[in-house]
Amino acid sequence: MIWGIDATSISRPFSITSPDRTAMPIHNIPHSVPKKATAITFGWKYSTVTVLPESPSSRTYILDQCRISSDKTDIQVAFEQIQQLVPLSPMRPLILVDRGYDSNWFWCKCSGLPIDALARLKGNRCFYKSAPAPTGKKGAPRKDGAKLKLDNPSTQNNPDEIYDTTDEKGRVVSIHCWKHMHVKDARWLDLTIIQVIRPHASDKERDPRISWFVYIGQDPPEGFAQIALLYYLRFSQEHGYRFDKQALLWTKPRLRTPEQFDRWSHIVAIAHNQLVLAHDLVEPELHPWENKHRTPTLQHVRRGLAKLLTQLGTPVPPPTPRGKSKGRSRGELVRKAQRFPVVHKTAKVPQLVST
Repeated sequence: MIWGIDATSISRPFSITSPDRTAMPIHNIPHSVPKKATAITFGWKYSTVTVLPESPSSRTYILDQCRISSDKTDIQVAFEQIQQLVPLSPMRPLILVDRGYDSNWFWCKCSGLPIDALARLKGNRCFYKSAPAPTGKKGAPRKDGAKLKLDNPSTQNNPDEIYDTTDEKGRVVSIHCWKHMHVKDARWLDLTIIQVIRPHASDKERDPRISWFVYIGQDPPEGFAQIALLYYLRFSQEHGYRFDKQALLWTKPRLRTPEQFDRWSHIVAIAHNQLVLAHDLVEPELHPWENKHRTPTLQHVRRGLAKLLTQLGTPVPPPTPRGKSKGRSRGELVRKAQRFPVVHKTAKVPQLVST
């Protein structure tokens, strides 16, 4: 079972009556925004845990969706979600996360749970081998062994394992692994550093030729190469977010309070999961110009779900007239809604306590 964890923003730049909005970067800047404009917006942020499909698609099953309050970070909320979901899981999950979760605190917390995790690394990280045996000379013994600096090729010699394999499209991929590594803040933490080299890549930001990952957990029986090649499944979560926002109208309702939007987010997640469950029960409805030989998407299932819903029926009774609302009382004073400032202070991860 492969889980994906990511956070997405719900833009509310003009909702001055909505509390607990935070400043967030705009990753995909629309053409209508001038280039000189600062790529910052204001709104809420949500962390989502999903079960990833076997091939990249929007068919992600949502396990949990939680708003990230201004006094917490994405990493803290993600760990709280994992901590609640792992006892309910029927098997040990493999969790895939991107560079936004590159944190010693997060790795140390995850190492205490019955999970395996594969996280993408930033290019400036530094790791160390175990300390060598004392030489008997004067002075304190060394605490760290050989250095592995991700942006320094001269330190990337002598990997413990080398794999030459192919990816899901049959292209050549080279994978190097360094086992039993650690960071200075947590020397007790056992990490495996994985380098994935893709000679066919264009070496751009979205298509890097060299990628670095850290693996935490049990040694996989299928080998580290197969684990590293599974990372491409994480992009299914991006497809799921796009489907929720465009097809299920996640960002459309103009709700004032975070609690109201939390309830709406749960409704969207339930509808998303219902479409995943109905994928094999519904005849997909395609437009004339769409390819009929492709695997049906959730959008195709959504169009054809009306035929299934009429067969299922509903336990809800038909609506009954209730008369007209009395409205406000005569002379009632209507005050302006309370205004809330944007929270600009960035929350920080708690300090790591070494053991």
